[in-house]
Amino acid sequence: MINTRDIVLNILMDIEANKTFSNQAISKALSKNQFEDKRDRAFITRLAEGVMEQLISLDYTINQFSKTKVNKCKPMIRCILRMGVYQILYMESVPDSAACNESVKLAKAHGFGSLSGFVNGVLRNIARHKDNIPEPSKDKSSSEYLSVKYSMPKWLCDKLKKDYPEKYMKILEGCFWDRPTAIRVNTTRITRDELKGELEAAGITVEYGNYDEKALLISDYDFIKKVPGYKKGYFTVQDESSMQAVRAAGIKPGDVVIDVCAAPGGKTTCAAEYLNGNGTLYSMDVSEDKLELIEENVSRLGFANVVISCQDATKEIPDMKVDVVIADLPCSGLGIIGRKNDIKYRLEDKQLGELVNLQRSILNNVCNYVKDKGTLLYSTCTINPDENHNNAMWFLQEHKEFELIEEKLFLQGIDMCDGFYYAVLKKR
Repeated sequence: MINTRDIVLNILMDIEANKTFSNQAISKALSKNQFEDKRDRAFITRLAEGVMEQLISLDYTINQFSKTKVNKCKPMIRCILRMGVYQILYMESVPDSAACNESVKLAKAHGFGSLSGFVNGVLRNIARHKDNIPEPSKDKSSSEYLSVKYSMPKWLCDKLKKDYPEKYMKILEGCFWDRPTAIRVNTTRITRDELKGELEAAGITVEYGNYDEKALLISDYDFIKKVPGYKKGYFTVQDESSMQAVRAAGIKPGDVVIDVCAAPGGKTTCAAEYLNGNGTLYSMDVSEDKLELIEENVSRLGFANVVISCQDATKEIPDMKVDVVIADLPCSGLGIIGRKNDIKYRLEDKQLGELVNLQRSILNNVCNYVKDKGTLLYSTCTINPDENHNNAMWFLQEHKEFELIEEKLFLQGIDMCDGFYYAVLKKR
């Protein structure tokens, strides 16, 4: 029988010590334990994701009840405390006594028996006072209060308040929505209704998408690669906002398309589906490691007309002229915090300006690949105006040969999908 809490501790230590992204660390652990009981795997996922989701809030609570502040604790003790507090505050199915006792066992098992009393004392004190934890501020619109309540860095709370003064609360709340997984049906192999039937027959909860006719929303499944139809290439994971962006590009059979920042291949395979075997799609990324992800997805979904290569999107490709350029550019990722919690902790304010400049450099280069009357699709998975609308307006000022045909902003907490932006730019 596996020790689920020990697995979670190893996940958190992997994130802490090796700076591994949480979704990768969790996926790696689940893959190693894919044949274990479904309930154990669900517990591992819930606790590991929960700790990362509530990191700032958990540290605030610990600091209210511990003389040794979180950042002064040994990394393993810090992770054990966070796990214990999350179970006490957010997991009703776990008795407080179990959360405390199992945390003490973890400390002893990993050579910290001398600190087990400290762990026990802090957690039991929090358990006794969990309904009366001091609030960080009486002003519930202050960045101090919002930072703890939504486990979001203060600078980011201030930015959201500035950019979306009427909507920031819903955006913050949207980062905690428990949404189903969006998948795009590969309609070259199966219809949406047929796949829906197969998934429901396997006990998976399935709904139709909110925005795209190729989309299904699935939940109550164990492991995405074990979902019926995955290995047969019947579907791929892709958010509806991203599907909508590719749809807006107007790709049709016979077109020549280039996806310049393509990994892991969601937009590449979506575009290939619109080509329907007629035309060519050049799928590129600067990271050779990530090319394997594109190759795996393209092969699994069965698209033969995709040419994959390693290419820096800021560097010119001579004589490249295409009908559609897909430029889904590197960004701050503020639209997908709900799925990738690490973003809010790793991102720094100064990085936003660097990303804006990188996007401009890429746009200045890849716009040269667009034929007359061709299309440039500019998209990001962020809701930072400087990385989407403002950059699109800058581009149009710099490149008078392009005009804006359509732009769309999705906001998490308001729209039923990830935060996302796209602009369809047409060359005159």
